[in-house]
Amino acid sequence: MANRAYLRIWTRGYGEAIMLEQFEKLLSTIPFAAEKPGILSLTIQAVDMAETPLAEWDMRSQPLDASAVVARARDHRHADTAYFAQAFWDLWVYDNALGRWQKRPQELQISCFGLEFDSGVTAEMGHFEVGIGFEHLFTGHAGLLGSQTAAVVPTEHPLEASFIAAMSRKENLRQYHEKTRENIQRLMNWVNVIEEALPVERVLLWSEGEEDFKRRLDDIVTATESTRLEQ
Repeated sequence: MANRAYLRIWTRGYGEAIMLEQFEKLLSTIPFAAEKPGILSLTIQAVDMAETPLAEWDMRSQPLDASAVVARARDHRHADTAYFAQAFWDLWVYDNALGRWQKRPQELQISCFGLEFDSGVTAEMGHFEVGIGFEHLFTGHAGLLGSQTAAVVPTEHPLEASFIAAMSRKENLRQYHEKTRENIQRLMNWVNVIEEALPVERVLLWSEGEEDFKRRLDDIVTATESTRLEQ
């Protein structure tokens, strides 16, 4: 199963009285996918992750903006409650069948946690957590990207083997660096917008497969810049 990456956000003065207003500001910053604009679902859950949701809305047929979504959540404003919204943004993805890069909508899961939800999960997961998509869209496959590329491990999966073979060509690998760097830059630009919209105390970029996700991103960006200067 592919690893996923996350953005975790802690804000100053966070609490029950202002959490939904801050959630609205966060949702207002989303760089929506061109083909899938708007917020597509909202789920409200109390106490912990195991509980049955208090309310759910599927807005795929009529996506809503941030203010309309939070208006639905206000009847359930409690410190032991969490709010989960779904949206999409565009990232570069390599189409192995076509042998080219395409910008495609990728799912975002945006969560807002009350301070008492799930025994104080905010200490680890942030007041807000954004599931930004698959880790490899920012770090690449098989250690191919960055200044210290790893030895490519042979794979029995035909699609992955085909991808690795394609990236053995210099021009393809250059494009891989460039498109991944653009994905990283899109993420960093969004983080900057969030930091302007909210009283951010701390942010953490985290992924399931990287020991230090942020350092890995910085390394790929630096390596890509070096490659461009050498050309």
